[in-house]
Amino acid sequence: MSDTRQTATLGNGCFWCTEAVYQRLPGVISVQPGYAGGRATNPTYEQVCGGATGHAEVVQLVFDSAVVSYAALLERFFASHDPTTLNRQGADVGTQYRSVIFYHDESQRRVAAQVLAATAGQFVDPIVTEIVPYDTFYPAEQYHHDYFNRNPQAGYCAVVIRPKLVKLGLKP
Repeated sequence: MSDTRQTATLGNGCFWCTEAVYQRLPGVISVQPGYAGGRATNPTYEQVCGGATGHAEVVQLVFDSAVVSYAALLERFFASHDPTTLNRQGADVGTQYRSVIFYHDESQRRVAAQVLAATAGQFVDPIVTEIVPYDTFYPAEQYHHDYFNRNPQAGYCAVVIRPKLVKLGLKP
């Protein structure tokens, strides 16, 4: 029996939101918030929020491709944020909130390009999502992990994440 575990690294705004979405999908084994795509080694949350590191807030997923395809994960990615807004998701503004897919191999790059093209017609404005090669992932500080599940009544969680989960048909 072959191993059907794969890794995906995605950025689409605040990693608290993205983590909460993917934690609720069948076939997703683990979700870890962190940083990718920048120049700084081992960046902190404060450094990334300052915008000078070049990193985006991302999640790194381990998923079972026998249960959920990479394409299905990317369809959820495009449905869970506005991929037409450059460097912004809601009130979160800056390059650290950019829409970005970090592909881990050529197959993921092809699938990402196909899903982006198939999704483009759903939006009035052009999609600005970057599709770039994966390099390095830096895990976020421990207090960011499992954030929504640990803090469901916190302001951001109640006002932004919970409605997003409901909109996507996922259990808050």
